[in-house]
Amino acid sequence: MISAASLIVLRSFILCLALLALCACDHASPQTDLQGSAMGTSFVVSVVDFPAELDADVLRQDILDALGSLDKLASTWRDDSELSALNMALSVDWVAVSAPFCDLLERSLEISRITKGAFDPTVGPLVNLWGFGPAGAITEPPTDGDIVAAQHRVGFDLLEVDCNEQLVRKDVPDLYVDLSGWAKGHAVDLVAGLLESRGIDNYMAEIGGELRIRGHNRNGRKWAIGIEAPSTSERVPHAVVHVTDTSVATSGDYRNYFEHDGQRYSHTIDPRTGRPVTHKLAAVTVVNASAAFADAMATALLVLGPDDGPELARELGLAAYFLVRDASGIQEITTPDFDTLSTQ
Repeated sequence: MISAASLIVLRSFILCLALLALCACDHASPQTDLQGSAMGTSFVVSVVDFPAELDADVLRQDILDALGSLDKLASTWRDDSELSALNMALSVDWVAVSAPFCDLLERSLEISRITKGAFDPTVGPLVNLWGFGPAGAITEPPTDGDIVAAQHRVGFDLLEVDCNEQLVRKDVPDLYVDLSGWAKGHAVDLVAGLLESRGIDNYMAEIGGELRIRGHNRNGRKWAIGIEAPSTSERVPHAVVHVTDTSVATSGDYRNYFEHDGQRYSHTIDPRTGRPVTHKLAAVTVVNASAAFADAMATALLVLGPDDGPELARELGLAAYFLVRDASGIQEITTPDFDTLSTQ
């Protein structure tokens, strides 16, 4: 499994609307839904016009096998994963790794560089310290001294990769890498590639709230994806976006948290401060061709907050949607690229 948070609540929840409830269509195409549990969360793959030559049970097992392989590669919850082996190796020497694992690390570090550390795969010690990792929940915030000590083990520039040689090196021996901000999106991309390799052209693949969509839904239209309102008490869509041939990922601060002395501490940790974010940005949705990129960028933009987040998204030309709390409720901020999408 990738993240403890996903066992309790989806960090990035996107409500997938059933279009038959929105539109009365007499000639809908058949849809096959494949469901299961993997990586500490659930998945749903909806295929329109399932190819007659394929067996749905076989395809479902192939999906489970692919996700199981990724889990064994990048889980912090499994002692036998390649990631756990790296974390347990108290060495600053170059270590040989597999090509897929090296690629995961390299691409996550690229997001770190783009976001100047707002996304950081080495944030694990802080996530654990604040009670949101495998070490388990806490009931009160850690001390300033504990935070400073954990910060000495955090910093994406402390991790070096050489994927030409399939080598990785930690600059401090107890560096702890956590790919949970990237892996679910990567899993979606992995499943999408599997579907397309089998000749499936119209599908929606969802894993733990992250989505990849291709072609059309059963009514021959773009897929309608509901973006959840940032509420701790109910799950209702705040907006609906109609998309195809893309991915959608959301990161929010409103479901996984703890309270102490009247203050709420979000699971969204800013790697640069060592503390949960305290700004008014409640959720960020990113639409991008890559679910992994959208997943990581949604996390980074949420960390950056309601001012720096939209600024970076516009600078990078991202389709991004921000929900910000204020005295009157929830305000929306969108980027020009998001405004080109069909919403309601």
